[in-house]
Amino acid sequence: MKEVFCIGELLIDFVAERQGNNLSEANVFTKKAGGAPANVACAISRLGGKSHFMGCVGDDPFGDYLLNILLEEGVDISLAQRSSEFTTLAFVSIDEVGERDFVFSRGADKEFKYNSTLKNRFHKNMVHFGAATALLGGSLEEAYGRFLFDAITHDAYVSFDPNFRGDLWKNKENIFIKKCLPFIEKSNLCKFSLEEAKLLSGKDDIADACAFFHDLGTKTVAITLGAEGTFLSSNEEAKLIPSIPVKTVDTTGAGDAFIGCLLQQISSIKESHEKLEDFTLLTKMVEIANKAGAITTQNYGAIQSLPTPNQLNA
Repeated sequence: MKEVFCIGELLIDFVAERQGNNLSEANVFTKKAGGAPANVACAISRLGGKSHFMGCVGDDPFGDYLLNILLEEGVDISLAQRSSEFTTLAFVSIDEVGERDFVFSRGADKEFKYNSTLKNRFHKNMVHFGAATALLGGSLEEAYGRFLFDAITHDAYVSFDPNFRGDLWKNKENIFIKKCLPFIEKSNLCKFSLEEAKLLSGKDDIADACAFFHDLGTKTVAITLGAEGTFLSSNEEAKLIPSIPVKTVDTTGAGDAFIGCLLQQISSIKESHEKLEDFTLLTKMVEIANKAGAITTQNYGAIQSLPTPNQLNA
């Protein structure tokens, strides 16, 4: 089984209770563990994979809480770092159909530093770049780029999820696009929401967007479409793979559950990268990953709502 290294932020989500999607009216918040790469690492571990979290939290009670959550989920946190900066916070509101509104208070996640001794551990393993904050500057952004180079040169399977957050990139979308392109170019697998696919490709048609990404260099594209399912595309084949119907409560972490489940399945296959890009095999994997994403939307909080193997098999 391949090891999966997930690089990026681990943070506190303060989720507004009973206030819909207007944060200005929120009075009561519930503390939840969050951060897309951490969610992915937990999804992989919960489904029987071997995941590592690489990121930075504050040397404070919130940081202790977050790392303990990952430990309880079976994620290897030996590569996590601590900082005198406060732990990054996100304030989240959720409307009646489970859609979210975010405000970030950025702290320790940007302090994550590159470690050149880790590159040999990437050899023939998997590296997932799925941070919402990694391209916003700080030493995390430098580490992100250098670890991409290490992953490529050590024959790792590279996965990229841009996790675009509009309030982090307001009036700076062109900068975000420019910074994402090298990761799309070098990845074996890219996962996008429909909004991200249109933004990064400049195309309104989903097939045209996939063609753009393939021309850049990525081998496999998965565009998640919520309740409709996932549009899966390789250089030669494409298919809409439906999801399962569920009653949505909270969409937080659904995309992370999807990509975590997909990476866990890929990690269990011993064959070469070329085999991992077999379209028929990927189609079957995406069907299961769709189910993982759907299950996650039925409860509040990302990590708490991630599916178990028994739920996927039910």
